[in-house]
Amino acid sequence: MEQLELKDPAELQRIYRRRFDAHVEYRLNVWRVLAERFFSRHVPADATVLDLGCGYGHFISAIQCAHKYAMDFNPEAIKYLSSDITFIRQDCSQPWMLPDNSLDVIFTSNFFEHLSSKALLRDTLAEAMRCLRPGGQILALGPNAKYVGGAYWDFWDHHLALTEQSMAEILEVQGFRVTHAIRKFLPYTMVNRRPFPILFVSLYVMLRPAWSVFGKQFLVIARKPAQR
Repeated sequence: MEQLELKDPAELQRIYRRRFDAHVEYRLNVWRVLAERFFSRHVPADATVLDLGCGYGHFISAIQCAHKYAMDFNPEAIKYLSSDITFIRQDCSQPWMLPDNSLDVIFTSNFFEHLSSKALLRDTLAEAMRCLRPGGQILALGPNAKYVGGAYWDFWDHHLALTEQSMAEILEVQGFRVTHAIRKFLPYTMVNRRPFPILFVSLYVMLRPAWSVFGKQFLVIARKPAQR
C-alpha cells in the first residue's frame, strides 16, 4: 500500500506497523497459497513482474517469475524484500523509473483505493500502459464498494470507492482490454479479525462457488493490446 496523501515517511511507517506488523508471516503464507493456487496461471515463469503498492512485498515474494520489481512510497518496505527484488520508492502517479515496454505483468492489491483522487489513478494507469509490453497484463485486486458497505471506511486512508465495473471502465478508457472482471473474489479481510486457517485459504481459492458467498473484493484483469 502506497499513500500519496501522506508525504511524511514516518507517518506511513506508523500506518504500516499498526496494520501489518502483527501478521507479517501469516500474510506471507496466505499469499504463497494465492500465488500457487491462482495467480501463477496469470504469471508466466519467465515474466518480469511489478508489484505496485507492494506494502511488505507479500505477493512479489510469493510469486514465481524471472524478474521482480516492487514499488511503494514507504521507505521501510525494502526491509521485507529479498535481494532478488528490485525496490522502487516513488510516487506511482509520476513517471516510473522503468523503461517503456519492460514489464509482462503488473499486480496490485488493495492499493488503488488509497490514491487520493481519480486523476492520480488515471496517471498511474497511464504509466502502467507505457511500461507493459504489448500483450502484458495488469491484475487489480481491491475492495468492491458494492459489497463492503460502510466497512470500507474502517481504514481512514481509503479515498476511492471502486467496483469491478468502475475499475474495468477506467482500464478500458486508458486503452486496456479487460479479459476478466470478477465482482467477488477474496473476503474483505483475512487478517484483521481471527485469521483463517491456511488450509481454508487453499480450499477457498479452489471452490469458486464460495467466492459468491464470502467474496467482497473484485479482481479485474486487463491486457495491453498487442498493437496500438
